[in-house]
Amino acid sequence: MHEYKVIPAPRKGLKAKGLKSNEDRFAHSLQELINTEAKAGWAFLRAETLPSEERSGFRARTTVYRSVLVFRKALQAAEDAQTPAANPAPRSEAKLAPKPEPLLTSRPATSLSGAPETDQDSSNAKA
Repeated sequence: MHEYKVIPAPRKGLKAKGLKSNEDRFAHSLQELINTEAKAGWAFLRAETLPSEERSGFRARTTVYRSVLVFRKALQAAEDAQTPAANPAPRSEAKLAPKPEPLLTSRPATSLSGAPETDQDSSNAKA
């Protein structure tokens, strides 16, 4: 979901150092307006010229065309709602990591044959 903001386009250019033509001044004022909105988090979407009916005189109505700039930004609440917080993404490294070996309790060590091992010193003492 997005939120939209529509503001009137500038009608004339702003004076700036080094800008002599009307086109350069107008482009500069448009650039400044778009950059100001971008700093506030709004992304420029497009410029539109739309008809607007206005009263002129007591009973007459005329159609005037207005130029507007359309900006948009993503709604934070919509992004949070789309991200499932209850089901986090599966961690692939958990599947690859070896399981830790359980701690051994005080049991006698056994040989490969299954018989309990004895100390070599004590077996040598008997011989």
